Amino acid sequence: MKTTLETTANPRPEELTFLSERLAAFNDGDVGASERKALAVFVRDEDGAVVAGISGYTAWGWLYVQWLWVDERLRGRHTAGKMLEAAEKEAVARGCQNAWIDTFNPNAAKVYQRQGYQPFGTLADFPVGRSRIFLRKALVDA
Repeated sequence: MKTTLETTANPRPEELTFLSERLAAFNDGDVGASERKALAVFVRDEDGAVVAGISGYTAWGWLYVQWLWVDERLRGRHTAGKMLEAAEKEAVARGCQNAWIDTFNPNAAKVYQRQGYQPFGTLADFPVGRSRIFLRKALVDA
C-alpha cells in the first residue's frame, strides 16, 4: 500500500468522525465497550440563556468533565459545585464509580478540591507559566 502524509488545520468533519469511529471500535475490542454517552449540565437565566455549564461524557465507568464555565456574575456562589454535583449524580446513575477533570487555572483547581477532587498529576508549562492539573474523585465508596 502506498501512502501519503497530510497535516491540516482544517480537517473535514467526516474524516474526524471516521477516526472517532475507528478508534472507538479498536478500544471496544481491546478493553470492552465504553458505553460513551454525552453529559451536560446547564444553568440558565430568566430568559433561558446559558450562564454556566458543564460538558463532558461518561465512559468505562468514569465521568470526564471536559468543559466547565461559569459567567463572572455567578462566580463565588457555588455554581460550579452545584453543577459538578448534578453531573456526578447522573454519572453514578449511569454506573460510574469515578470522575476526572483538568484545569490550568489555580482558582478552578481549588474549587474542584473543595468538591472532593484530588490532584493526581500535572503538566508543567501547559500553558507556559502555568501547570495543567489533573484531578480525580471517587464517586462511590470502595
